[in-house]
Amino acid sequence: MSAVEISCVVTAGTDPQALRRSVESVVAQTMRATEAVVVLGPALPPPSGGTAGGPGGTGPDDAEPAAEDVRAVADELAAQDPARVRIVTSGAEAPTTAVLRNHGLDQARGRYVMVLGEGERLQRDACRNLWEAAERSGAELAAGRWTRRAGRRTKEQPPARIVESELYARSRTVDEPAGAPELVVADALVTGFCVRTALLERTGQRYAEDLDRAEILFGAEMATAASRIALVPNLIVSGRAPDDPAGTLEGQLAAHVRVAELLTLQGRTALREARDRAFLADQLVHLARQFPKLDAEARAHAAALVAALPAARIHPDLRLDLPPLERVCLQLLAEGDADGVLAAGYALGRPGAVASALTEREGRVYWRADLPDDPGERAALDVTELGHHYRHATDTALLNHLTHCGQEGDRLVLEGLLPAPLQLLPAEAPLAATLEFVARGSDGRLVFRAPVEEMWREADTVRWRASVDIGALLRVGGARARVCDPRLALHTPAGTTTGPLFLERDRVDAAGRFRARPRLGGLFGDTWKPYVTVKHHLAFQLQARRRAGRLAAAALHYLTHFRPARKAKRLAKAVRRRFDRLSARPVKTRVYNRLLIRLPVRKGSVVFESHMGKCYGDSPSAIHEELREQRRRGMRHTWSYASSTDGFPADARLVRRLSWRYLWALARAQYWVDNQGFPLDLKKPPATTYLQTWHGSAYKRMGFAESRIKAQNAPEREKLSAALGRFDHFLVRSEHDVATLARDYRLPAESLVRCGYPRNDRLVRARATDESRGRFPRPALAAGLGIPDHRQVVLYAPTFRGMPKKGRPTRLPLDVRRFAERFGDEYVLLVRAHYLESAALPVCPPGTVIDVSAHHDVSELLCLADALITDYSSIMFDYALLDRPMVFFAPDLDAYVAERGSYFDLRAEAPGPVAESEAELLRVMGELKKSDTAHREDRARFAEKFGGFESGQAARTAVDVLFAGGTRR
Repeated sequence: MSAVEISCVVTAGTDPQALRRSVESVVAQTMRATEAVVVLGPALPPPSGGTAGGPGGTGPDDAEPAAEDVRAVADELAAQDPARVRIVTSGAEAPTTAVLRNHGLDQARGRYVMVLGEGERLQRDACRNLWEAAERSGAELAAGRWTRRAGRRTKEQPPARIVESELYARSRTVDEPAGAPELVVADALVTGFCVRTALLERTGQRYAEDLDRAEILFGAEMATAASRIALVPNLIVSGRAPDDPAGTLEGQLAAHVRVAELLTLQGRTALREARDRAFLADQLVHLARQFPKLDAEARAHAAALVAALPAARIHPDLRLDLPPLERVCLQLLAEGDADGVLAAGYALGRPGAVASALTEREGRVYWRADLPDDPGERAALDVTELGHHYRHATDTALLNHLTHCGQEGDRLVLEGLLPAPLQLLPAEAPLAATLEFVARGSDGRLVFRAPVEEMWREADTVRWRASVDIGALLRVGGARARVCDPRLALHTPAGTTTGPLFLERDRVDAAGRFRARPRLGGLFGDTWKPYVTVKHHLAFQLQARRRAGRLAAAALHYLTHFRPARKAKRLAKAVRRRFDRLSARPVKTRVYNRLLIRLPVRKGSVVFESHMGKCYGDSPSAIHEELREQRRRGMRHTWSYASSTDGFPADARLVRRLSWRYLWALARAQYWVDNQGFPLDLKKPPATTYLQTWHGSAYKRMGFAESRIKAQNAPEREKLSAALGRFDHFLVRSEHDVATLARDYRLPAESLVRCGYPRNDRLVRARATDESRGRFPRPALAAGLGIPDHRQVVLYAPTFRGMPKKGRPTRLPLDVRRFAERFGDEYVLLVRAHYLESAALPVCPPGTVIDVSAHHDVSELLCLADALITDYSSIMFDYALLDRPMVFFAPDLDAYVAERGSYFDLRAEAPGPVAESEAELLRVMGELKKSDTAHREDRARFAEKFGGFESGQAARTAVDVLFAGGTRR
C-alpha cells in the first residue's frame, strides 16, 4: 500500500463547521493511507457555484469575516494532523465550487480520488470498503450508498429511486453503465464514489466550470468512461444537503441537458430515454409539488425555465407511464403555465381534490376545456382514471383558492375562486355557500358560521366574497381552543362539499391582525393572527399582544416550566413509563406463563379467535354457530377481537387480543378454538383442549419447508415447534393436507381430524341447493351490496404478498378500473384483499367494483359469487366445492414459485384458465361460458383431490371431537 491511496478533496464553503465535519470524517478513516485535500479560494466561494455576492452566496460586507473563519478551521485541522490534511489555495478570480474541485483533483496525490460536498461526512470504513472493492475487481470506479438530510429533520434518507432499484443491494461489478443504469439515470454518482487517478489522467475529465450542478455531469462522464465499475452495499457518505428543486432548478436543467447530449453522442439511446423519464418523475414532479410553497415570482421563473427546455427532454411520450396528475403537472410546466401548475401541485398533495374545471369529451375527462391539438399533449391532460366524474358531490373536495385575504376596519375580507367541474354546478343551479371556522382540537364540535354574501360565475369558475367580523364571531374559550381553521361549505343541488381555504404564504402578511374577544377574557388572548399551515391552508391563531395578556402568558409559562414543575413532569413521565411497562407484552407473557396458567380451568369455557382477532368468521365462527344450535348447557363463549368489535356476536364475551382480560380468558378456558394460532409465546394450560381448524390448504410451501423458517436459527425453530405442539386436534380436508401441512408442521398423526373445514359446510349445502333449485333467489347479501339480478358477480381474491410498508395499502395485481370499464355492464367485481393487507381501490363507475375486504365471513361471498378470480390463495380449494368457474390471474407465477416454493404445478392442476397477463385475463373473462364448460371435469377432479373429506358435517364432527376430550399433555 502506497503512502496515499485515496485523496479526498474537500472544498471550503461558507460554513466552517461543515468543513470541520467533512475533514474530521476523512481523518477518522480506518484506512490510514488517506488524505484530505482542503481547497480554499482567495475569497469565500458560493456553495452552488455562483459568484460571490450572488443568490445563495455571501455578500461583500461579510465575505471577509466568513472566509477568515473557514481559513482558521482549515489551519486548525491541518495543524492537528499535518500528514493527512493538506491545504491548497486556488488562484482563480471566480472560485466557483467546480473550479475549486478541479484544483483539488490536480493536487491529489493518491492512486484514487474522491470529492466531498459541503458538510458531507465519510463513514469510518468508507475508504477501505471502496478501495478493497476496486483493488479486488480491478475497477476504475467504486461506488456505494449515500444519504442526504430530509429538510429540517435530523433523519437522513437515500434517494427513493436508488433504493427501489436495489442498485447497491449487493457487491457486484459491471462493465457497462447499462448493467447498473441508475448510476446515470438517477444521478447516483453525485457523491459516494472514488475513481482511479489514472482514469482522470487518461480522459482529462474535470468538473464543468460553467455548470452550477457540475457533479451531475461529472458522475455521468465517469460512469461512461470507466472500463469497470465496482458497487458495494455499504454506506459511504452521509450528511448531503437536501434537495431544493426550486432553488437549484436552473443548474439541474442545464446539467440534465448536458448529460442527455453526452448519452446521445455516445449512442446510449436507451439510457438517455430512461434518464429523461426519471428526470421528469423525480425532479420536475417534485418541483410541481413545491409550487404551493413558492412565491409568485419564483413560480413564474421555474415554469419559464422548464418551458425553455428542448422539446425532446419533455416529450409527451415520456410521461405516459406516470399517474394522471403528474402528467398534468408536466404538461402545464412544459406550457409555462405557473398558475395551472400551482393548482395541480396542490392536488398532488391532496389526493381526490378537484383543482380545475374538468371537461368531458368523447367519454374521456380532461383537466381543462382548452385542449391542445397534439394527441400526445392532449393525452397528458386526460384524468379520466381519477374517477372525478363518478364522485358524489359530498365526496368531491374542491380547491378553494383565496385570491384576496385582507382587512377592512375590524372585518376580515376574503375573496376566492373555485372550479365548477362537470355537472357538480349546473349553469342553472343557485349558488350558495357558508364560511365555517372550526376550532382545532374540538373534534369538529365547535364551529362558527358566517354567510358568504356574494357569489357569481366567471367562465368555468365560481367566485365569492365574504366579510366577517371574526372578533365577534370567534368566541372561543381561549384556554384550549386557540386555533381556528376556516373552510368553505358549498351548497349544491346534489349536496354540500366542504374544504379548507388555500392561500400562498407570501400573501398572508397582507391580511393584518384582528381583535379577539375570548369568552374567558383578555388574559387568554386579544388578537387573531392569520397564518398559513404546512398544508397551505389559511388558519387563525389566538395570541396575546397586549401587556396584560403577555404577562399572563409569561406567568403561565413560568408556572409550567420552573424547577418544581419540571420535576413534577419528569416524575409523572417516570410513573407513566413504569405503568406502561406493566402493560408491555413481555411482562404480560411472563405473568401469564408463570402465574395465570396455574389457575384452574372453568368448565365449559371456550375461547374463539379467527385470523388473529381480525374478524368473526371462518371455521371458528361455524363451530360457534354449531354450539349455539346444539344448546349445550354450561357453555361460556369468549371471542377475541384485534381492534373493533363490529360484526362480533352480541351474546358472547368479547376481549381485546393481548389484553389482560384476554390472557385471563385463555388461562381459564377449557377449550381453545382458532384458525391461525394463538400468540406463539403463550403456553397452553395442561387441562385445556386446543382445536386448530387452520385457514386453508396449501399451495405454497409451509412450516419447516419454508425457506424463511429454514434460515432461522435453532432457538427460533424450537419456539415454532413448541407453539405447534400445543395443538390437540388439527382439521384436514384431504390427503393433500396430510402430505403437506401435517408433514411440514410435524404434527402427529393422532392429532389429525379428517372431516374438512366447518366453514365449508355452507359451500357444500349451497352446491346442493344450486343443483336442486338453481342460484336464484340470491342470498340477502346481494341486496345489501346493491347488486342487481341481471349482472353476474365475480369475486377477486388475491393472496398475501407481504406486509405493506408503514401500513400503506398494497397495489393489486389486477387493474380493477380497466376491468370495470370492460365488463361493468355484465359483471359486478367484488374485491376481497387478504386479511393481513389493505387495498386502495380507484374510483370506478358506480356499482361496478365493491370492496368487501371488511366482510367477516368469506364463505358468504363465495356463495354469492358466480365466478372467482384468484392467484395462489387457498380460497381456490374452497370455491372448487361450488363447481363454478375459476380463473387464475398469476402474472408473477414463476417469480412467486421461485421465492415461496409450491407443492404442485398450478399450470397443470388448475381447474380453470391460468392467465399470466392482464390482456389474457380480459380475453378469458370475455369467453367465460366457454371456459366453464371446458373445465367442468377439471373442477370435479380438483375438488376431489383437495377437498375429499368435505361432507357438509365438519362443524358437527369438530364439536364432537372437541367435547370428547383427548388433550395431549
